[in-house]
Amino acid sequence: MWLLASVWAQAGDLAQKLQSADHVLLMRHTLAPGVGDPDNYTLADCKTQRNLSAEGRQQATTIGQWLRKQGIGQAEVYSSPWCRCKDTAALLKFTDWRVEPSLASFFDDMRQAPASTRALQGFIAEKTKTKGHKALILVTHHVNIFEFAGENIASGDMVLAKVNAQGQMVSYQLIPRPH
Repeated sequence: MWLLASVWAQAGDLAQKLQSADHVLLMRHTLAPGVGDPDNYTLADCKTQRNLSAEGRQQATTIGQWLRKQGIGQAEVYSSPWCRCKDTAALLKFTDWRVEPSLASFFDDMRQAPASTRALQGFIAEKTKTKGHKALILVTHHVNIFEFAGENIASGDMVLAKVNAQGQMVSYQLIPRPH
């Protein structure tokens, strides 16, 4: 019985933190086998990019179900413009999701990391002021999360980040992808 109470306390804790204005959930897209994208890929054509596998699509659906079981009923979901992130965001099955340019990968040009991170911090600062009690879920890439939080994470893993008013990370908790 104690274990069940502990699970419910953790579930409510995640939802409660994400309802506040100082927490955001960053998520790496689910499984898309390989590294980087093929030469000559374009964002306008998913067939030219590295995409989610069947396992990756199932992972995204499972994560969306898990988030709702944690008490997250409403969320503003934003995605990188890459198809593997957009597909992950859609498969979470919250009411709506949108593309956000500050979540775009800079894997092809790591010199963009500082500017990209500043743009992401600015986006987070604005969204945390206006999201109300909805969770803010950002689906992005390994390089973006590493630059923002300093954490290497696997496909589908999440980082619950506490942020300040400028959108900068204050602390974080790693949340492994639920199975």
